Amino acid sequence: MKPMGPIPPEFAAQQGELTIAGRSARDWIAEREGPLFVYDPAIVAARVARFRAAFPSIDLHYAIKANPFPPLLAAMAEMVDGFDVASAGELAKVRGLGRPVSFAGPGKRDAELTAALTAGITINLESEGEAERALSIAAGLGVTPRLAVRVNPDVELRGSGMKMGGRPSPFGIDAGRVPALVRHLVAARADWRGFHIYAGSQALDPQAIIDTQAATVALAARLAEEAGQAPPLVNLGGGFGIPYFAGDVSLDLERVGVALEATLAERPAILKDSRFAIELGRWLVAEAGVYLANVVDIKESGGEQFLILDGGLNHQLAASGNFGTVVRRNYPLALARAMGAAVSGTVSVVGPLCTPLDRLGDRVGLPPARIGDVVAIFLAGAYGATASPSAFLGHGPADEVLGSGPPE
Repeated sequence: MKPMGPIPPEFAAQQGELTIAGRSARDWIAEREGPLFVYDPAIVAARVARFRAAFPSIDLHYAIKANPFPPLLAAMAEMVDGFDVASAGELAKVRGLGRPVSFAGPGKRDAELTAALTAGITINLESEGEAERALSIAAGLGVTPRLAVRVNPDVELRGSGMKMGGRPSPFGIDAGRVPALVRHLVAARADWRGFHIYAGSQALDPQAIIDTQAATVALAARLAEEAGQAPPLVNLGGGFGIPYFAGDVSLDLERVGVALEATLAERPAILKDSRFAIELGRWLVAEAGVYLANVVDIKESGGEQFLILDGGLNHQLAASGNFGTVVRRNYPLALARAMGAAVSGTVSVVGPLCTPLDRLGDRVGLPPARIGDVVAIFLAGAYGATASPSAFLGHGPADEVLGSGPPE
């Protein structure tokens, strides 16, 4: 038997039938008859409140790549200070939601730059060439471009799942070349909006995040001094992780907040009037989502039992271990009708696809299962539906639904 990751606390304490946003998992999936993602906005609201308490002087941005489900975005617009997007398609989802937007990502096409400039949002420049294209397109449109510089920092976030700095990278401009570009943007009469500095993601070590944030503030000050320009905003990135696997421990957010507030209280004079933002995706939404699928068959093979579901990696690729993990480990999952019930045996939970990669639970311990049961896979609120190959083998996408709104 192989271990699973920890079930999020909002669900771990439940006994018997799993409820999500006040309704049973069985009711949710019965309405749609097939696999389903359910998102509980009350859990998101609780994460936002915890962030606000820990970082009282910091703006909170939502990186919508984590989950761009439109009803969720509408709910998030009431909770966050801005949205961060990575394509014109994502921009279209948030343009009417009344929050500031910034656009990051390498390889922005001219049409995407044109859409961003027309919308008046901030473009986080990833290269000098992108800067020249943005300036040229803005001149043709007769608009003043809002441009920030994404910095490829000379530090990396220790222990992060995906390192974004401290090495050659397609993301951002090497720190040593940033001051010259800032001076060029200002001389070109662009509306320079500051720095976007992102060192890594999915980190659970609070001291690693503390050290990286302190180094990022120091780097922003050094670059500003060398450029001779105080940045209106410094986006410190995010990188806050969640516990996916056995042995993972939740991030001590409050410790990180105390340290960052102390760092900012002593920041260099050139950053005195700068605002600071943290950009989060998975930490806000991952634990609020549950993927539900039906058991359509139970079989034995070679002495092992398999629960076969009507959905798999085509809907929830990350849980299959095929989305950035090196060693396959088990996400937390459960029989939705038997939360807290005793384990009776070892089973593997697989999807309906014709590939051995379609394994959502590898030799996990579960109570006795029946055909027609609903399996719940947790931590499905981020990098689920839109990060999975829903067209693979023609099974079709899973439905998505937002539960009841956050408490008043």
